[in-house]
Amino acid sequence: MKLIILIFIISIDQLTKYIINQNLPVNAKYKLLNFLDIVNIHNKGISFGLFSNLLPSLLISFIVFLVILLIIYWYWRSKNNFEKWSLTFLLAGGIGNLIDRMVNQYVVDFIYINYEQYYWPAFNVADISITIGIILLIICAYINYKYRL
Repeated sequence: MKLIILIFIISIDQLTKYIINQNLPVNAKYKLLNFLDIVNIHNKGISFGLFSNLLPSLLISFIVFLVILLIIYWYWRSKNNFEKWSLTFLLAGGIGNLIDRMVNQYVVDFIYINYEQYYWPAFNVADISITIGIILLIICAYINYKYRL
C-alpha cells in the first residue's frame, strides 16, 4: 500500500507540474481565490529558493539524491509502521522534486497562498508531501518518546 501511495503522490506531483508548465507562462499568476493564486515559478534553489544562485543545480540534485538514499535506508531499518508512513511521504516528495531537478534543473512551484501584503512562498504537491511526512515523523517521535519514559 505504501508503494501505491508513493507512486500516486509522485504521479500527481509530476502531472500538476506538467499542466502548469504547459498552460501558464513562467512567472505568470492566475488568481483562483482571494487568498490562492496559481503561478509558474521555476525554483532553482532549495526550499523557498535558498541558494538559488550560490549552488549549481547538479550539486543540489546530488545532495537531494543522497538524502533520499538515507531516507530509504532509514525506511528499511525501521520496525515502526507509523514511521514508515512518514518516510513514505518524505520519499514521495523528495523523489518528485528530484525528478524536476534532473529533467529541468529547477523545481516547478505553483501554489501561492497570500492575504493582502502577507504571503507564503510558492510550493507544489511534492512540498505538501514532504510537509506531511515531517509532521507525521514529529508525531511518531513524540509518541515514541512519551511511551518510553
